[in-house]
Amino acid sequence: MIYLIALAGLFIAGWAAAAVIGTMAYFRGEQSKPIHQRNWDNDSFEQIAQSVTGAEIDYNERVPAYALDAYASNTF
Repeated sequence: MIYLIALAGLFIAGWAAAAVIGTMAYFRGEQSKPIHQRNWDNDSFEQIAQSVTGAEIDYNERVPAYALDAYASNTF
């Protein structure tokens, strides 16, 4: 019986750790992806991402979503 309780506790701890790591990975990925202009000034995402990851968004790394496409199409 004690093994079953220990196994259940280990399963719950592993699930919680995976959920935390997955959430942090999601927000770190979203912080660095290109962003559409309509979402550029969305303060709520920035606040949540900063509280989850502990890192501020680097706006030198996060560029408008269609800026690179517009540049590439002008060079052809």
